[in-house]
Amino acid sequence: MFIDEYISGVAPVRGKILLVDDQVVNIKILHQLLQDDYDIFMARDGQQAIDMCKKVNPDIVLLDIEMPMMNGFDVCAHLKNDPDTEDIAIIFVSGHFDEEKEVKGFQLGAVDFIHKPINPVITKTRVKNQIMLKSQTDLLRTIALLDALTGVANRRKFEQTLPICWLQCARDKHPLTIIMLDIDFFKHFNDNYGHAEGDRCLRIVAQKIQDTVNRPYDLVARYGGEEFICILPNTDAIGGTYVAQQIVDSILSLKITHENSEVSDFVTISAGVATITPRGDSSYQDLVKAADKQLYLSKDRGRNRVIGCDITDDTVAV
Repeated sequence: MFIDEYISGVAPVRGKILLVDDQVVNIKILHQLLQDDYDIFMARDGQQAIDMCKKVNPDIVLLDIEMPMMNGFDVCAHLKNDPDTEDIAIIFVSGHFDEEKEVKGFQLGAVDFIHKPINPVITKTRVKNQIMLKSQTDLLRTIALLDALTGVANRRKFEQTLPICWLQCARDKHPLTIIMLDIDFFKHFNDNYGHAEGDRCLRIVAQKIQDTVNRPYDLVARYGGEEFICILPNTDAIGGTYVAQQIVDSILSLKITHENSEVSDFVTISAGVATITPRGDSSYQDLVKAADKQLYLSKDRGRNRVIGCDITDDTVAV
């Protein structure tokens, strides 16, 4: 249901193309041909191309093969071996038709070849086709990491993101906080109101959590069933507990009727918070387990509340 709404709401994006050639005249020809339809960036050598890819993240690189110092094949190999640039589509531009070179280019990960002198119709068509394929691939990749019911990230996205945040916080010596959340007595809610209303409740709660945890580098994910989990990089125990309390209060403020709850007349949520400054003798799995333990304590002590701990200092924040 949510996926259909997501697809229909996605606006077309103007593609970004990086032109790489040591000859200015070749760049000018391609620039004039493509500038009306795409955002164009330029590089004059291999290293500059690699740097530009990391800076602007183009959809396509039109890459000359014959360049001094670092040729197009070397640039392609470097881009495809870097996780940050491996998904960029590369179209080689060559002054000669050479079957062996084309085979090598495709083996390195290129998606197409364009031959000089540039044919405007062929070039624009091949670029347009690759932009469409790249856009579709990006959309499918995004959908694969979304929870279809609620629209927040799914558990797979969480499991991809947490190790990256862990490494970044370890490098910078910054705290990392996990919040685990569980809707109180949600089974009773489903039993009383039906699964359709249960799904609606999950969507509303997920959106409210997403609205509350709103920094661009934070992540809200559906962890499973009625459980949600949040990653808050650069957030200490006090900050994490504050955000968790905001979530708990905001869910209650929705005033979603829950007659069979043993806590309130409305839907509530319990939260467990764990914070650590990553170090060599710990792992991100330890952080998740600690947050889960705090969530258990939160439910054991009456629900609709926040219990948290700072693993680094072995102190408890409530």
